[in-house]
Amino acid sequence: MPENLPKKPGDRVFRPRRIKRFRLRRVLGIPAVFSAGYGNVGSSIYYALGIVALVAMGATPVALGIAGVLFVFTALTYAEGTAALPEAGGSASFARHGLGETAGFIAGWALMLSYIVTISISAFTIPPYLGFFWEPFKTSPFIGTWASVGIVGFLMLLNVVGIRETSFVNVGATIIDILTQVSLVVIGFILLFNPTVLLHRIIDNWPSSQNLVLGIALATIAYTGIETMSQMAEETKRPETSVPRALVMMIVAVLVIFAGISLVSLSAMPVGELASEWSRDPIAGIAFHIPIELIRTVLKPLIAVLAGTILLIATNAGIIGISRLAFSQGSHGLVPSALSRIHSRFKTPYVSIIVFSIIAIVILLPGFFATDVFANMGALYAVGSLLAFMFAHASILALRIRKPEMPRPFKVGWNIRVKGRELPVSAIIGLLATSGIWLIILVTQPYSRWVGLGWMVVGVVIFLYIRWRRRKPSDEWVVPLKRKKS
Repeated sequence: MPENLPKKPGDRVFRPRRIKRFRLRRVLGIPAVFSAGYGNVGSSIYYALGIVALVAMGATPVALGIAGVLFVFTALTYAEGTAALPEAGGSASFARHGLGETAGFIAGWALMLSYIVTISISAFTIPPYLGFFWEPFKTSPFIGTWASVGIVGFLMLLNVVGIRETSFVNVGATIIDILTQVSLVVIGFILLFNPTVLLHRIIDNWPSSQNLVLGIALATIAYTGIETMSQMAEETKRPETSVPRALVMMIVAVLVIFAGISLVSLSAMPVGELASEWSRDPIAGIAFHIPIELIRTVLKPLIAVLAGTILLIATNAGIIGISRLAFSQGSHGLVPSALSRIHSRFKTPYVSIIVFSIIAIVILLPGFFATDVFANMGALYAVGSLLAFMFAHASILALRIRKPEMPRPFKVGWNIRVKGRELPVSAIIGLLATSGIWLIILVTQPYSRWVGLGWMVVGVVIFLYIRWRRRKPSDEWVVPLKRKKS
């Protein structure tokens, strides 16, 4: 390509650059992949219960249970997709292979939204847990929101300079987290669980159909680890078997612990108290209601420290995850090339880290004055995550139809045959359910509708502009294609 072609405004931001493709080292085993996925799920346990209770009320265990079934279907879809396409990208990668580049972009852009909101929610729920040590963190929206903004800003700077995570640290944190949660469930069932009280609180506080569906949608925030595990496929040893096994392990662990936590919480306190006083720190609420003083005295500070630490790790993981996703999308020419720019000194994708951290901070700002910011963030997360899940299910179905002979080390069972093609029932149900819930959120939640759709519109405009620039003669990225002989 000639070097003297005129440059155009926006070339530094939008012109896709030639990025040398490199392979990440495959060093992670099943424990590391499981711990990374459960690290996200484990952190969501500390706030998902409260955010679901805000709308589902007495039906909180039911909403979490139904979402758990959808989680199983979605995890199976990701297991097949990751085994067949062991590369970073998750639903965006599935969509790019199964439905085309445009679908890959939309799935990736929706996934970016869910990553950003995860950063905001994780940071937003750290101060209430630390309120055990200084009460204004929990009781003052002004102080709590400023603390959340400061956490995101600090981690943004830390990641620009460069921070390393090790699988050993992740595995260790996951083990401590699981042991604490299992201990709380066991203690709760022994000291707090009362089937009669639980049944009355469920029946007396049953929500409307609209709120139940919204509660199911918000409950998807409890199952954030699927994408994380899929994104790590390119760094995993034998990903075609390791990732599916890790996903199955996580399915069992998550369903058992979430079922236990939700049942214990409604036995421990009235639904109204859970949805108000303890909405942002529900696990602390369970510890607060333990009747034996010695156990309560030990658990309250332990949960405060552990929750704060796990949520801090989750906030940081969100920043790392979205910068990695943006770099991957940028390397495929699907987002502005500036987002994949690497700092000359620190060797980090500093532009994407700064841009998406600032957006996460903007999402936090209503916390200074709005009382419904927590539920709004949860619904906004569902808009992005459910759209990504929809594309994942649709892509697996498309690959079954278009590429039936593709090697699939892990293949979902329970198939139906349509025109000679085997289609997994779980993916069909998952696609229909996630699509329906996604549409209901858009119809019933104005904040999520306008912010979520606005985010997607901005993304589509950027994508179309990038596609348009590829066709221009000044674009070095385009490689002429050979014409087919007629």
